[in-house]
Formats: sequence, C-alpha cells, structure tokens
Amino acid sequence: MTWIDLISFPPHICLSQSGSMALKDILFRWIAFGLGCLYSTWVLFVLTVWLVKHPIAFFSRKKRDVMPSVLSDPDLGTHGYVHLEDVRIHYVAHGDETKPLMLFVHGFPEFWYSWRYQLREFKKDYRVVAIDMRGYGESDKPSGVDSYQLSKMVADLKQIIPALGYRSCVLVAHDWGGLIAWSFTALHPELVDKLIVMNCPTLDAFRSYLETHLSQFKKSWYVFFFQLPFLPELALQVRDMKQLERLFMGRRCGLTSGKLSADDLEAYKYSFSRPGAATATLNYYRGMFRFPSTKKMPRISCPVLTIWGCKDAAIDIGVAATGDAFADNHTIKYIEEASHWVMIDTPAKVNELMKEFLE
Repeated sequence: MTWIDLISFPPHICLSQSGSMALKDILFRWIAFGLGCLYSTWVLFVLTVWLVKHPIAFFSRKKRDVMPSVLSDPDLGTHGYVHLEDVRIHYVAHGDETKPLMLFVHGFPEFWYSWRYQLREFKKDYRVVAIDMRGYGESDKPSGVDSYQLSKMVADLKQIIPALGYRSCVLVAHDWGGLIAWSFTALHPELVDKLIVMNCPTLDAFRSYLETHLSQFKKSWYVFFFQLPFLPELALQVRDMKQLERLFMGRRCGLTSGKLSADDLEAYKYSFSRPGAATATLNYYRGMFRFPSTKKMPRISCPVLTIWGCKDAAIDIGVAATGDAFADNHTIKYIEEASHWVMIDTPAKVNELMKEFLE
C-alpha cells in the first residue's frame, strides 16, 4: 500500500480500473501542488534572507548575449538544426556520416554540452549527435505545459532519427532524457539498437518508488515545488543563477570530482539564460503530473545498460534495479564515486563501461 492509497477512495465506492487510475492521477496532481505550496514557504524564507543580506547581488544577472567559446570547439562537432512537426531542434554532431548513429539525450538543467566527453570519445566509431531537447539551449521553446508532456518528447525522438538520415541508433540518455529514452525504446523498438541510460529509471518505476519510499519522497521535494508557477523560475535565476551553480558544484548534490571548470559553468548558465528556457525546462516536471502516461509500457527486448552514480542526491540507488522489470536484457553498472552527473564526474569510467557494453 502506498501513501496515495492511504488517502484514496473509500472501499464502498466501486470504480473501474481505468476510472480509478484516472482519479488517482488527479489526486496525485493536487497532492503534488499542495506539497509544492508547502515547500514554497521555505523557499520564500530563504529568498527573503538572501534579499536582506545581499540586496544588490540578489537582482544581479550577467548579460549573456555571446555564446561561450567552449561551445564552439570544433573538436566537439558542428552545430545544426532539424525541423520537426512543431519544433526546431538544435544539435551538435561529429564523426563519419557512414558510421552508425549514437544519439545523446540530456537531462535537467543541462543541454547538449553535458555529453562533451562522450562526443570526443565515440566520434571515431559512430556518428555522434547530441541534441538540445525542446525547451533547452538553442532548440525551440513552445509555450504551455501541454507542449512538454512525455508523448511530445517521444515524438521528437521518433522524428529526429530519420531526419538525421538513419533508421536506428544507439540511444544514450541521462536524467530526464532517460525517462524519455525508456519510453521511446519501449514504444519504438525498431529505432533503437541498444539503450544506455544513466541515473534514471522509467517514469512508472519512479512514481511507484516515490509513493512507497519515504527517502525518495524527501529527496524529490523540488519536483513538488516545481509544480508552482513563477516562484521556481525566480529561485533558479536570482543571484545570477546561484542555485544552478549549486546543482553542479554544491556540497550536497554537486560533482564529486570537481570537473566543472569556470568556463563549463558559464556555458550552463548561458544555456539556461536563453529567453523562455527557465519556464520551458521546468514545464517538464509540471507536465509529468498534469499529463500522466495512460499506456502500459511494453517490455524492451534490445540490450539495455544502466550506469548509476552511487552518490546521487536526487534519486535513491534502490531504484536503479527497477529496469529489470521493463527490459529482457538489462545490465546495471554502479560507479561508487560518481554523483548524479555521472558522465561528467567519471567520464573515463563511463566511456569504458559503454565500450564494453557496445562490443
């Protein structure tokens, strides 16, 4: 029994399974919003303290009109765009176009640059392509939460692969990109030869785990806070995006290796500062509750590798093994010293595990 079930419907009320699930989703959405309101009181308190202590710095924000030089490094690839049905997607690509496609999908609050170590490593054997998902970086940022439901991002991937001139790919994903990649591979198995996911379970597994594990519920406070309008955007952008900096460099959830240079951090701030990016990226979390998936995810038959950084402050290590329930051929590799940002924290180890799996 989950904490949702404890406050669910009285036993004398009979509902069909689909009706019960729909009502449960509605209940979950309103509980999430209510928890978001609760957490907002603490965030408002913190913001008020910051404002009082550093009134000038609170409103400071560097003007970022010029792309940082690290993003135009030719060693990472060339920039391009694919025009899909309702969005234009930006990507960086490298390697021989006659080689198999390796497609990289990032998470929150990242963009294509998170795959810089993998782009350099695998460009010899693959046509490596790292995208900016809709709402991120240089990709289009459609308005409205409904533009960021999981089905939309799955549809984007379905169009991107043939738009790049390929019939299938090795799909590599992290965080939110992993949620999308799990669903995409299950729904369109003909387009994925192998799947590599880093620090992310399926959406169904995450929701079930969240409902049954208090430790994950506590870690996911920000997911509920992000359901509110305006305030999350403000919290992430004040003090020249200090909170974004803490996500990557903070003591609790940041990189354990210190591999993020000042130039790298500036690249993330530049990407997040694009017009509309803050709201668009947060809308992924809002859409997760407002537009829950109603389809049962088919089992995945292609080989799947999960790489898990064990010092993840956002997701319990216990959820890593849930992939066994969704994939017939699932392998898990743990990296003890890595944080949530595993492909940046320990790139050599990640690349080694990827090679072993691909070979």
